[in-house]
Amino acid sequence: MIFDSTDSYISTDELSMAVDAAVKLERPLLVKGEPGTGKTMLAEEIARTLDTDLIQWHIKSTTKAQQGLYEYDAVTRLRDSQLGDERVKDIRNYIKRGKLWEAFEADKRVVLLIDEIDKADIEFPNDLLQELDRMEFFVYELGEVIKARHRPVVVITSNNEKELPDAFLRRCFFHYINFPDRETMQSIVDVHFPSIKKDLVKEAMDVFFDVRKVPGLKKKPSTSELIDWLKLLMADDIPDEILTNRDPSKAIPPLYGALVKNEQDVHLLERLAFMNRRNSRG
Repeated sequence: MIFDSTDSYISTDELSMAVDAAVKLERPLLVKGEPGTGKTMLAEEIARTLDTDLIQWHIKSTTKAQQGLYEYDAVTRLRDSQLGDERVKDIRNYIKRGKLWEAFEADKRVVLLIDEIDKADIEFPNDLLQELDRMEFFVYELGEVIKARHRPVVVITSNNEKELPDAFLRRCFFHYINFPDRETMQSIVDVHFPSIKKDLVKEAMDVFFDVRKVPGLKKKPSTSELIDWLKLLMADDIPDEILTNRDPSKAIPPLYGALVKNEQDVHLLERLAFMNRRNSRG
């Protein structure tokens, strides 16, 4: 097996097999899952396992596919020509290499992360079809074809904000990272906090999974938010009894700001707490 759990990342058997399959098939690995389930970190750990470099391309709503290949700065070249700058004689001075170009020209096989591809325009994935398939692209200004010296391991993440085109999906190996069950979550916590008190983890995970079960939450707390919350609970100024002595009729956990990230969900938990208190009195 090429990839497995590391000292800082817990991988399920299904995820490890997906990574291996994508590498062997030489297909991009498309990873979907809830935010905070370790999709971006997966690329970092694959690079560590393969002992190679990670090239990261973080996608925004304004990102264009061409930026991943290269950008030609014609405006600066025109300005420099008006100023008599000698650099204008070489057009290469005005071509900025993109992340795909960097990955293609690397001296060894690297891991290329295209992070949160669903943030970009709907045409963005289609605009990269040929380049990711053939591992080459044409630079018109230079009249040159840039080919990958070593085919990079491509990891593409998506938070499912919008559907990806079928033609793009056909060229990828797909894996959905299911939210960790309690046993897997325990392993993840152990990796981050090997010396944490077991009682604290048990109480914290009870609260965490209870909050995730609340119907109607706009954003369920994720793995990364549980880690942040535990870090707060372990701080010196937080008493150990903050969870063990908590009132079970209260739906809002202590230091909830690490888990609940919008006011609608806070109000929902407050309403539940009010209803629980009223029912307990009745």
